[in-house]
Amino acid sequence: MTEIAQLRGPALEALQRKVEGKPEAMLRLAALMRKGGREPEAHALARRAMALAPDEPVVRHLAREFLSGGVPDWHLILVRDSVRNDAYEAALRRAIRPGMRVLEIGTGSGILAMMAARAGAAEVVTCEMNDIVAETARKIIARNGYAGRVRVISKHSDKIDADGDLGGRMDLLVSEIVSNDLLAEDVLPAHERAVRDLLKPGAPVIPASGRIRVALADCSDDKFAPIGEVSGFDLSDMMEWRAPSLLVKSGSNTVALRSTPADLFDFDFASVAHTVGEARHVTCCASGGTANGILQWIDLTLDAATSYENAPGSPHYSCWAMRFWPFVQPLETREGDAVTIHGAHDRHHVRVWMER
Repeated sequence: MTEIAQLRGPALEALQRKVEGKPEAMLRLAALMRKGGREPEAHALARRAMALAPDEPVVRHLAREFLSGGVPDWHLILVRDSVRNDAYEAALRRAIRPGMRVLEIGTGSGILAMMAARAGAAEVVTCEMNDIVAETARKIIARNGYAGRVRVISKHSDKIDADGDLGGRMDLLVSEIVSNDLLAEDVLPAHERAVRDLLKPGAPVIPASGRIRVALADCSDDKFAPIGEVSGFDLSDMMEWRAPSLLVKSGSNTVALRSTPADLFDFDFASVAHTVGEARHVTCCASGGTANGILQWIDLTLDAATSYENAPGSPHYSCWAMRFWPFVQPLETREGDAVTIHGAHDRHHVRVWMER
């Protein structure tokens, strides 16, 4: 088939006419259109295809394939973290007063928006840039009886206008746009802009702040082990392909800390000030033994009374993974040694290392 990214105007319209009325072909074209960066049109075409044959097994399979392909799987992981859910709800219940209007950035399943409504918010406006996610969230919100107080806007928060979209500045901001390394979902620019342009002065923000924590660690997971001789062949050059950091699931028993933890970076999510990228280092106290890398995790302060940390050894499941930065060669430490861990961020990504 012609490269879909090159199809424009009449050519694409002709192809759509050719598949119209054929659900399987429509869904396959929709998938190609998405790859070509034509998400809104692809979504509309897929919806028409699903409506034509809702009970056809192949069409159902292709439809699920299309919908899941447009939604990151972490949406399904987040809602299973009951500790996270309870922490957010506790903070919302403390912050919300009768008549409050709440803004949420990143609707996802709609769970935080519904929590805000359940806590007594008069109105909740939540924005979601993914059309598929926004559409499903509207169904979930309506199914749970909150359609009258929770409104989903299909926009990126940067495109929201306080008067035109919200009907005036809001009384509280809640979001859950933090990643495994805290920053990769652009929590800093999103919060800075929302606090400056969309909230009333002094409005509370949940979470209020976040930290990136680090410590020396030893990880026994095989994926961190060096590759050397395999079946009599030297494959050590493959190590060039290994990413500088890898994820470690919360609650993993393969990680043992080899130093005291330290806060590498600390961010105020309620500030309008532009947070600049920076490099810094922290000193930790070694506990002795072999360390083969640096473990990095996050710590959120929801409000003055509630925090959430996906710390190593935590007894609860966390939707966020820890990040492990393996050394090229293991480091032998002695108890009480001072070790220096370096880090840098550019507002969007974090990098961690140790100078040897």
